[in-house]
Amino acid sequence: MEIQSFAIPGIKLLTPRHIGDERGYFAETFRADLFMAQCSDLAFVQDNESMSTRVGTIRGLHFQSGPHAQGKLVRCTAGALFDVAVDIRQGSPTYGLWVAETLTPENGKQLWIPPGFAHGFCSIEPDTVICYKVTDYYSVECDKGLRWDDPAIGIVWPDIADPETLSAKDRQQPMLVELPDYFAWGE
Repeated sequence: MEIQSFAIPGIKLLTPRHIGDERGYFAETFRADLFMAQCSDLAFVQDNESMSTRVGTIRGLHFQSGPHAQGKLVRCTAGALFDVAVDIRQGSPTYGLWVAETLTPENGKQLWIPPGFAHGFCSIEPDTVICYKVTDYYSVECDKGLRWDDPAIGIVWPDIADPETLSAKDRQQPMLVELPDYFAWGE
């Protein structure tokens, strides 16, 4: 497995090696020892899956605040998605900056998004399935969000991103400037 870093510290791209032949392939998609050594010593406690039927479906930007902050290891098992992480750690030199990666079953890439980052995605193929491991259980009280199209962040979403697909909750998310200090740099 190859593990790459981004310009924003903490976010990692994990790319499993596919061993294939005429029947298909085998891939080791997760190894706790490698993950703990190169990404985080947090343990995963829950696996989640969501399916977006329409191309251009936008979900996010979401995160959980303390005491139930979540790290997420995201992958795509069907279709394709444009996956985004935004640094929301107050005082961070990369506060408000974002990274994105296209995840597909074929490329096998996985995005590690540690606590202190907002996460969202856009489906770029029909019937896109996203699967992700999280480091804390879902908590309705800690479930938070950030506006997907905040110009202060400036995410360059795919042209097919369709605001009509946003949930009622995601239509009401705050801008970055309105976001309370849920996370501090260096914690």
